[in-house]
Amino acid sequence: MRAALDRFRALARGDVQADRVVPPTGFTVRLTLFTSAAMAFLAVFALALSLAAGRLADRWSDALARTATVRISAPQGQMQTQTDAVIDVLRTTPGVATARVLSKDEQHDLLAPWFGPNLPLDDLPLPQLVELVEDAQGYDPDALRLRLTAEAPGAVLDDHTRWRRPLVRAADRLRLLGWVAIGLIALTTAAMITLSANAALAANTRVIEVLRLVGARDVYIARAFVRRFTIRAVQGAAAGTIVAMAGIALLPGADVAGGFLTGLGFQGWGWLWPLLVPLLVAVVAFWATRTAALRLLRGIT
Repeated sequence: MRAALDRFRALARGDVQADRVVPPTGFTVRLTLFTSAAMAFLAVFALALSLAAGRLADRWSDALARTATVRISAPQGQMQTQTDAVIDVLRTTPGVATARVLSKDEQHDLLAPWFGPNLPLDDLPLPQLVELVEDAQGYDPDALRLRLTAEAPGAVLDDHTRWRRPLVRAADRLRLLGWVAIGLIALTTAAMITLSANAALAANTRVIEVLRLVGARDVYIARAFVRRFTIRAVQGAAAGTIVAMAGIALLPGADVAGGFLTGLGFQGWGWLWPLLVPLLVAVVAFWATRTAALRLLRGIT
């Protein structure tokens, strides 16, 4: 730990003479800045989309966990009788807070995204839907199914279990994919910065040989490259992070774009998460440049 802290202190202090070894402009500067900015931009959006998708799936799962639907399929003459029987059963079931019959307009709104707004409900033999909301204690679905079978043979309880499980799995996978994406971005950043450092070292072989002749050690030379490329990477990452955060802040709200974009981006203290991206890029640039510089210097005779 102390050795790592010493390296970072030396990196922060720098050395004017050693910094002259690294070209202040040129292709490697542009490549490092662009790569860091682009990768930081992608990392912030990957993080935002991952967190937003996880929140959305959690919200859907929580909502479905407290609600259930009873679907009643019966001949037209028995529909009202069985609907009344279902309501009576639900109102006397422990754990059920409320129960209500969905109107035709509500059923139309549920089916409109799938079949369009001009769906002729009156001409279709649609089942009657009854929505129930459970209380904090919850109800026994198996016991409720038995009561419904006895009182209303055409009633089927859907407790949304088959809907909740895919949502939870999707949330977990999206979070995992977010971390995988950030890991791939970090590896890509390391690879591009390594290529830039190798190009800069190769272009300054003669200068490095002269420095060695006057007694400069490889660690001293490598430190100059590490400092310059780390600073460039942090500058690019900071720019990319700011642009990404501004883009996320300007995204349309849920009332404009619809339910899918609900909560897209960061919320509250979550806006601090993107600030870690430049720090991550700095760590990646430091170790990538240091490893590449020392390896290449050992190969220069």
